[in-house]
Amino acid sequence: MAHTTLTPVFVGLRTGLHLLFVGLTVLVIGRAILVPTPLSVALVVTSCVLLATYATGGIFARASRQRGRIPGLIWLALVTAEWVVLLWLNSAAAYLVFPLFFLYLHLLGRRIGTVMVIASTGVAIFVLGAEGGWSVGGVIGPVVGAAVAVMIGLGYQALAREAEEREHLMAELIATRDQLVATEHESGVLAERARLAREIHDTVAQGLSSIQMLLHAAERADTERPGLEHIRLARETAASSLADTRRFIRELTPPDLDEVGLGGTLRRLAETQWGPQGLLVNVRISDSLSLPMQLQTALLRIAQGAMANVIQHAGASTATITLEVDSGALSFTIADDGRGFEPAGPSANRTAGKTDSFGLQATQERVDQLGGTLTVDSAPGKGTVVAVNLAVQGSA
Repeated sequence: MAHTTLTPVFVGLRTGLHLLFVGLTVLVIGRAILVPTPLSVALVVTSCVLLATYATGGIFARASRQRGRIPGLIWLALVTAEWVVLLWLNSAAAYLVFPLFFLYLHLLGRRIGTVMVIASTGVAIFVLGAEGGWSVGGVIGPVVGAAVAVMIGLGYQALAREAEEREHLMAELIATRDQLVATEHESGVLAERARLAREIHDTVAQGLSSIQMLLHAAERADTERPGLEHIRLARETAASSLADTRRFIRELTPPDLDEVGLGGTLRRLAETQWGPQGLLVNVRISDSLSLPMQLQTALLRIAQGAMANVIQHAGASTATITLEVDSGALSFTIADDGRGFEPAGPSANRTAGKTDSFGLQATQERVDQLGGTLTVDSAPGKGTVVAVNLAVQGSA
């Protein structure tokens, strides 16, 4: 039997049954020795054979689990036959019928087991009445014992079924828990992959894009000095991207955020990356503004992604990044004077076959994680305004 919370109850019942059977058999042996009769030797030998047969029940039980019910039924038939012989030798063996009741109910089932209980009760009553005389107690005693045994046996079977059902439910719960853990792990892996994709897109990918544009400009330069200047800026951008990558791999905060804050970091990027590519970026963010590092990181990545779109697709000359916090409401806007587009339809850069849908998708995902809203206001020839609005706490 599989271990359950009811296993100690079953073990206790079985142990009590075994002790009862052995005790009653020893009582028959003791009576045969203390009150000798011509049949005492046969009585002792038969009792010992019965105990030996009963002790082999474990072997027959294991065989029944492998080959079906037949070995167990053979064992029960042997025990019953030996009990009948012992009962014929001495009526004191009639009391062994009580533990036999439980064996019948357990091995033969409710219906056949109950029939065998009634039959064995009748045999015990007949033997006791034939040898010691008929009496009301001699009849009621075995009948009451049989009735109690049937109720206990049925209760035992009900407990066994309940324990099996509970074990089945526990197995299902454990399997469901394991599936849930696996699902959560998979979701975590997918979320981490998405986060890494956004981080790489907004840092390394944008830096490499800037390097590519600067090197193209160097190739188109007419004189040596401007070409060298573009190459110098490309080298500095590569060095900055490499530093970003190393910091990102170590899972530290974005470059300079822990030193100069969001405003200072954006101004550095405006001077070293966006300005050399022909885009004048005005950063209107107070250096005294204090925001959680996680929020600053997200806003920085949003700004980097937006600036990359402006440089690559908008054809703008100026852009403005503004951050305002008022009464727990944060507004982060990025506006440019580029060609703009129709938000409900294809933009000019899409018409040219140069889309950057992942950048906008990554921005939307970041805003969703922050619990805010993202709006894009644009029209052909009127520039574009990307606005992020969300609620913050603990800002100063």
